Amino acid sequence: MNKARTKGGSPATTLLLAFAANVLVAVAKTSAAVLTGSAGLVAEAAHSWTDCGNQVFLLVADRRSSKPPDADRPLGYGREAYVWSLFAALGLFVAGGVVAVYHGISELSSPEKPKDFLVGYVVLVVALVLEGSSLAQALRRTAGEADALGRDTLDHALTTSDPTLRAILAEDSVAVLGVIVVAAGMALHQRTGDGVYDAAAAILVGLLLCGAAVVLIDRNRRFLTGQVADDRIIEGAFNRVRALPEVVRVAYLRLEYVGPHQLSLVASVDLLGDQPETHVAQTLRRLEQGLETDPRIVDAVLTLAVPEDPTLHVPTRNGPPPAES
Repeated sequence: MNKARTKGGSPATTLLLAFAANVLVAVAKTSAAVLTGSAGLVAEAAHSWTDCGNQVFLLVADRRSSKPPDADRPLGYGREAYVWSLFAALGLFVAGGVVAVYHGISELSSPEKPKDFLVGYVVLVVALVLEGSSLAQALRRTAGEADALGRDTLDHALTTSDPTLRAILAEDSVAVLGVIVVAAGMALHQRTGDGVYDAAAAILVGLLLCGAAVVLIDRNRRFLTGQVADDRIIEGAFNRVRALPEVVRVAYLRLEYVGPHQLSLVASVDLLGDQPETHVAQTLRRLEQGLETDPRIVDAVLTLAVPEDPTLHVPTRNGPPPAES
């Protein structure tokens, strides 16, 4: 499995760009919300401040998951990324989605009177540019990885083992949609004099945030509880194990994610010839060490297959199999 090349920059670069954009936008939206009294802008301000807090969790996730293995964690600290990303998703749901929905419902009973929304429109345009730039950066990286793996961009966003990239992509997508929704709500409020449209925009923003948070929570849960690699990744690993010179056949293969772009490989194989037990153990260990030279394979464990075990057959796809996810 050869290391795939990606485009669009590193996860840390994407994360820092998203954080910088969120801080600037949060300050601007808060000021505009105070000046206009717009329920939609209040929801968007809460969303942006929540995103700022979530970036802290994602930065911690990126740093802690990159720590090398030690005696306490022989497979490394990769799963820390999913723990801290799960906290960020919960924050998005509670501090962003629920607060926005609650405020919007409150405004329905006593909507604000029309005000001069010029400041609000200016802030939303600036927010659209900043958040759109952050989204474009995340999309470029996601598309680059998807191309290397032969996947659709949206499919890769949902299945990638990198939770920080998925979180940034989801949050920035909702942020851009939220700006459009709030701008429409403000325009209808200004045109009709009915604050219900503005309140409805706040509720819709909250529902978008809750929906994104639920997806992120579910994806992190899957990786925390032992997500196995997809068929294309398994195909690449199978071909590499089967191509080892001493291996006659592969009877079992399991790839499990232990962190972003980090895999644990377990396989049972038949070896060439009838070797003494000591030689077999040395051969298996040498093959394991060879597999572990791949930066994506954190740990490889090979055992001898039982003769009665059927040979594993992995369907072959068109084109070379990808190496990472």
